[in-house]
Amino acid sequence: MKAGRIVIAALLVLLLAGCAGTHGVEQPEDTRTPVDDNLIVVGVSQVGSESVWRTANTASIQNVFTKENGYFLIFNNARQKQENQIKALRSFISQRVDYIVFSPITEDGWDTVLQEAKDAQIPVILIDRKVDVPDDSLYTTWIGSDFYKEGRMAATALDECLKRQNRGEDRINIVVLQGTRGATATIGRTSGFNEIAGEHGNWVILDQVDAEFTTAKGQEQMERLLRLHPDIDVVISQNDDMTFGALEAIRGAGLTPGEEGDVIVISFDAVKAALELVESGDITADVECNPNQGEYAETVIQKMENNEAVAKMYVVPETVFTRENVTKALEERTY
Repeated sequence: MKAGRIVIAALLVLLLAGCAGTHGVEQPEDTRTPVDDNLIVVGVSQVGSESVWRTANTASIQNVFTKENGYFLIFNNARQKQENQIKALRSFISQRVDYIVFSPITEDGWDTVLQEAKDAQIPVILIDRKVDVPDDSLYTTWIGSDFYKEGRMAATALDECLKRQNRGEDRINIVVLQGTRGATATIGRTSGFNEIAGEHGNWVILDQVDAEFTTAKGQEQMERLLRLHPDIDVVISQNDDMTFGALEAIRGAGLTPGEEGDVIVISFDAVKAALELVESGDITADVECNPNQGEYAETVIQKMENNEAVAKMYVVPETVFTRENVTKALEERTY
């Protein structure tokens, strides 16, 4: 039996006896099970629960790492704080789990704790977001989206919209609602969009602001931007939750969102509630960010259990949704 399975088995005995806790690490109900020495122990630290997308991402993880599939899952919600996530990773290391899976809140600040995991010979699988470390052997693989490509896809969707409106040569005033500062999605989507925007001399980015990937902050920042810039033509919102807030602010200012309205809105993530707004025309285009990354992480773990080689990165498939192709997606979307 692997060391992690021995430690967790002992921990469970204590838990069932009412003599010990898990030091603040949350556990879903399906992990509070009788001891089974054959279960693969996986410690997962999630960024938080700030968005519909994040909830779907968590579900994809919890649905695959189950007792029925041969796993014991220790799950932690970092609640948007890096110190919570580092504490969780150290807890996983002290419990000698078999694998660590986590989505880093920001890219920086992981060198020490990842070195501790490497020294403990615990493979680390990154999902969704990346880390910026000088030694990439500190993690086994990364699974997620090509955020730079997503940013370019959003710019292309905007370009196509402006051509439909015969505004290809007009001055276009743009504001950008960015996600959490330093997050991989924020960095990639910003650089991808800005690169194509820079090729259009008539596209003017008036402001790029941090709206933290939340609806409340999206609305707050959009209200402020509308006061500062009364001539906004386009909003690029780096996730659907911020977009929901931005739409409230736009309507509250007496403006109409959409290609046929006053303000073109381009969003990211493509959750079902946002795709309904694509169908209605309030959102012109929504760049998909695939949250179903749990199955990829599980595949990587199974490869490692079978001593098979794994790639350093796995990019999940994604598309852009507009009115032309959204109907089928809405029929199939579960999140």
